[in-house]
Amino acid sequence: MSLAHRLRIIEARLYGYVYLRGFRVWSTYRTQIALNVLSWVLPVFTYYFTGTALGAKIVSGMGLEPHEYTPFVVIGLAFQGYVSSVVTTISGRLRNEQLMGTIEYYLMTQSGVFGMLIYSALWGFIMNSINMAVTLAIGYGLGVRYMASGALAAVIVTAELLLATLGLSMMAGGIVMIVKQGNPISFFFSTVTTLIAGTVFPITVMPRWLQYVSWSVPLTPALEALRLALLQGYGVLALSRLELILLVYAVVLLPLGALFYKVGFDMARKAGTLSEY
Repeated sequence: MSLAHRLRIIEARLYGYVYLRGFRVWSTYRTQIALNVLSWVLPVFTYYFTGTALGAKIVSGMGLEPHEYTPFVVIGLAFQGYVSSVVTTISGRLRNEQLMGTIEYYLMTQSGVFGMLIYSALWGFIMNSINMAVTLAIGYGLGVRYMASGALAAVIVTAELLLATLGLSMMAGGIVMIVKQGNPISFFFSTVTTLIAGTVFPITVMPRWLQYVSWSVPLTPALEALRLALLQGYGVLALSRLELILLVYAVVLLPLGALFYKVGFDMARKAGTLSEY
């Protein structure tokens, strides 16, 4: 098979998964679009007022000055969505295919099980990139200033975070094939990480044991590195320790996630419950 033919196949799959199954479906429901935009915008203003006149004493208790809180929380909200949404995208897509009775058709296509996973994750990545851009733009309007010198480091850290998160999403997808309803991995990494990963408050305000727990998720070192890069201009070399930590997460979680995903599908196929929900 020639390279040009392979590229045409990839282009066709991107068109099907990202445009037809992603954008076309999403853009059809205008109420959902409005709610998505509100979910991106409202949290920024909520925490902005928390960090200014309404909650100066609370912010001071976190070890931050009131004017430091808005930049802190803008970075947290902008990039936390990559974890929560990408993790839930795969399991959510599998769940929808089970409900519609189409999951077995995907397994018979050339892309197969893992192709479905990768291409399904792309739409979640695109949506969260839009979310990130909107959140950062609102932050800029509220006075947050970003350092161009840390842009390259931020890109590298974000790429490492996405790779680690993809491993988590594969785990969530494998588990949903077994348990059908209720996914502890999706719940933990989409909900609990908001509290323990330093998204809206520094992890230093938590008990010591919970600070150690927070470093068990890749979002914690990623947010620390992103704040240093975008707000203080740290470069690639200055963030090498945190980048190495994120690389370890990716190296461990990607193959582990692939194993979970494959085992979950194999168990569902052997039990004859692949399309059950």
